Amino acid sequence: MHTGFIGLGSQGGPMAHRIIESGRDVALWARREASLLPFAETAAKVVGSPAEMGATCDIVCVCVVSDDDVLEVTTGPGGVLSGMDAGGIIVVHSTVHPDTCRRLADAARKVGVAVVDAPVSGGGRAAQAGSLLVMVGGDDDAVARCMPVFSTYGDPVVHLGELGTGQTTKLLNNLLFTANLATAVDTLELGSSLGVDTGRLAEVITHGTADSFALGRIASAGGTLDRIAAHAGDLLRKDVGLVEDIAGTDRTSGDVVLDAAHATLRRMDTRP
Repeated sequence: MHTGFIGLGSQGGPMAHRIIESGRDVALWARREASLLPFAETAAKVVGSPAEMGATCDIVCVCVVSDDDVLEVTTGPGGVLSGMDAGGIIVVHSTVHPDTCRRLADAARKVGVAVVDAPVSGGGRAAQAGSLLVMVGGDDDAVARCMPVFSTYGDPVVHLGELGTGQTTKLLNNLLFTANLATAVDTLELGSSLGVDTGRLAEVITHGTADSFALGRIASAGGTLDRIAAHAGDLLRKDVGLVEDIAGTDRTSGDVVLDAAHATLRRMDTRP
């Protein structure tokens, strides 16, 4: 199977390298030539457009930043769908609204192409190690065809259900992470006010039952939100908003986690 990859940033680049290293035929496309430089000595083929990639690949993986970017490279003029034959599959690795994947699927269905959503968690290091968490939504047959590709960079790979469930799951993960940041930093601040050294308190908790990934990020940043706010604040704000949009105003649960997540975002907004 021929595999294409669009979105060669800090997350997508290592994922593409893993596919190439597995011995599969891989095509790459990027808006910026600089994104292709790390692949100059690999066996990957560089194509001139997303449409050309669609015409030469059975599976095209998309790992771009925003909902608009996903739709532009797939359904826009010269996008993947304008070149892809019936039977092809587009995989959305970006973290976007589930409705974006459904809109793409509606357009793809008209030309016999399937869509699978498969957002990932773990970052570039996990991709390099082949240990990304891959959260998958889509038709059973399409997902099964993609599994050999997913297995090159993902472990575990979890098929959660129909199209969109991967995105919803990733967003819920990010919501809880955002909420945990507030409780972690607040606990460290409370400890400091009670005379407990912040660094040693964090060390103890990371070995206890209250440990969390969020606490580890806070502890490594010196007990504040400043560092994570600088490089991930906008993304976390976007993801919390997407969860609220999906859940709607008539939801019957989620108040606690959403309140805590908004506490984190407020702290990020007021940081020095």
